[in-house]
Amino acid sequence: MAEFLQFFVWLPFLGFLASLLVPAKNEKRIAGVVITTAGLHLVAMASFIVFWWMHGAPILNQKHITLFQSDSIEIFIDLYFDAVGAVFTFIGAAITVLVAIFSKYYLHRDQGFKRYFSTVIFFFLNYTLLILSGNFETLFIGWEFLGICSFLLISFYRDRYLPVKNSLKVLSIFRIGDICLILAMWMSHHLWNQNITFQQLSDAPALALHIAEHSGYAWFIALTIIIAAAVKSAQLPFSSWLPRAMEGPTSSSALFYGSLSVHLGVFLLMRTAPYWQSIDYMDILVIVIGAATALIGASIAKVQSSVKVQIAYSSAAQIGLMFIEVALGWHTLALVHFAANAMLRTYQLLVSPSVMSYLSHNMFFSFVPLAKSTTSPLAAKVSNTLYILALKEWNIDTLLTKYLWNPFKWMGKKIAFVSYRTTVIVFPVLFAIGFFFVIFPDNIPLDDYDVVPSVYAVIGLLYIIKALSEREDALHAWLSVIGAELLIILSVAIHNQDFTPLQMLIVFSGMIVSSVVGYITLRRIKAFDNDLSLNYYHGYSYEHPGLAFVFLLSCLGLVGLPFTPTFIGIDVLFSHIHKHQELQIFFTAMSFMIIEISVLRIYARIFTGMHKKSYHAMAYRSS
Repeated sequence: MAEFLQFFVWLPFLGFLASLLVPAKNEKRIAGVVITTAGLHLVAMASFIVFWWMHGAPILNQKHITLFQSDSIEIFIDLYFDAVGAVFTFIGAAITVLVAIFSKYYLHRDQGFKRYFSTVIFFFLNYTLLILSGNFETLFIGWEFLGICSFLLISFYRDRYLPVKNSLKVLSIFRIGDICLILAMWMSHHLWNQNITFQQLSDAPALALHIAEHSGYAWFIALTIIIAAAVKSAQLPFSSWLPRAMEGPTSSSALFYGSLSVHLGVFLLMRTAPYWQSIDYMDILVIVIGAATALIGASIAKVQSSVKVQIAYSSAAQIGLMFIEVALGWHTLALVHFAANAMLRTYQLLVSPSVMSYLSHNMFFSFVPLAKSTTSPLAAKVSNTLYILALKEWNIDTLLTKYLWNPFKWMGKKIAFVSYRTTVIVFPVLFAIGFFFVIFPDNIPLDDYDVVPSVYAVIGLLYIIKALSEREDALHAWLSVIGAELLIILSVAIHNQDFTPLQMLIVFSGMIVSSVVGYITLRRIKAFDNDLSLNYYHGYSYEHPGLAFVFLLSCLGLVGLPFTPTFIGIDVLFSHIHKHQELQIFFTAMSFMIIEISVLRIYARIFTGMHKKSYHAMAYRSS
């Protein structure tokens, strides 16, 4: 029975490939491929669940492909199925079918029709992989690709300013969750000395023994898991990304942020519940996060004028209640709550245009003014204060920007003096010195043996911050990112004999190809009008959609998404950072948190936004 689980991953994968082969003008066939794939998946999953239930609903776990293996680490694909997976996969398939049928008519004759449906089926593939994942590595593959699907669908109207801006803002929040999940995987490797599966996490005696022996590390893993879940499910203090993610088509908002993607934090908590619930105070932390989000989210939803923002915060508030249910151990109630909330929000978002039309009509012809308030002045003042706070979304987005991203901007301004020429001259020297230390580690002074790797990690972080804050030249930003990655790899390789040349080659393989292709693409764009400034949006995807797609793939390959060997290499890279190297893991984690934002910012500024040439119709900046 467990061997059949891979069918539910291969089916949407084949559907995705088929959608790519259909000509863009053949809307009927494109939509038909996606609807048929999701429909077959729904029928097959329903049949499988009935068959599985009739055989006693056993927990299924199946190890599949081993991607990498060494003496210290094994990275493999593992699939897992239980009641939680059954509910999430069935609801996911049902909603995908409904949204795909709706989108067939909603996006009729839209210029990005094929792009939309290909992204939707790719999302469904990775959603299924994430739900059926049996270990953190498999889960992270789906997790990473879902983040990119979110970026692409939020910026679906890529010739407009606000969708592109908000897609980068949402991505920047998602990267916090991504890096927390990476840190959880990193510490899990050191805590268990193996790639632990979710089935092993259910082994209570083994868990109790590990937690008793390594309580500090266990706390760290549990905390990173909870933060990752809070980010993905738009819980405080990360709630502000959810309404901003509604810039894409209404149908994609219903699929992603109303129903499926936004509930993945709840899924992560339920999948890892045996672990974090066995650690003191973690259940209390989850309850506090959920309760605070439920109260504040509900207050915001009641005063917002935009229907999408109302639905977004209402959904976040309900997910806060799900967090409480999971923390209290009421998993069955949480699953029922998830199914009901997902269906309701999907319906609300799909009918929102009609509802707005009706409410506008009702406001003109059936308006009833509010009765004069008889409350005390103090109560009125408190009520008005809460109203203004809710109207401003409790300044959540402002606080995140001020305390999380402004420090990076400040550091970027301090190193703005580093020019393109300086980067080209200084980087080869730094790389040569680091490479010398890798080959001849005995030449490092004993007093600096643990300092040198941290220094290289810091320099790599500064290079990425430079790329993030660069506003003059996209080529300079691109080379800064490449240099940063090379220095980070050297920081791990220095005096680390376990980090073999083969493992370094795995890290370099996808990165080097992507770096070269991306550089050539930028040079070709520069040849058109000698302008690669990052001060504004160029919108070159209007004239050169092919180059835009190639550069997007280069960006994703450079940061190590799972379609290149670099993804495996990054996992191996982190496994070679030891538990006692706190500074190095901190700077390396910070680097990987903002590196994806840096490269996709280059893509967004050069290829998306309003086209710089006005010989055609253009959207207003506020549209």
